[in-house]
Amino acid sequence: MEVEKGIYRHAKGGTYTVLGVGYHSESLEKLVVYQSLNNHGDFPKGTLWVRPLALFLGKNAHGQPRFTKI
Repeated sequence: MEVEKGIYRHAKGGTYTVLGVGYHSESLEKLVVYQSLNNHGDFPKGTLWVRPLALFLGKNAHGQPRFTKI
């Protein structure tokens, strides 16, 4: 299970640039590092986010991919 660098759209509509995959320092879990390309609530464009790889590549409650590469 891997993720390519690039631009992705979230199922709720935001767009993000995947910068790469890092590792949790204690558990060594793979984490996707991504950056917002638009403002989102209290978080400005450029905010960095991390999410476990399995969740990033997973599906939401409606069975749609959480993130889709565009």
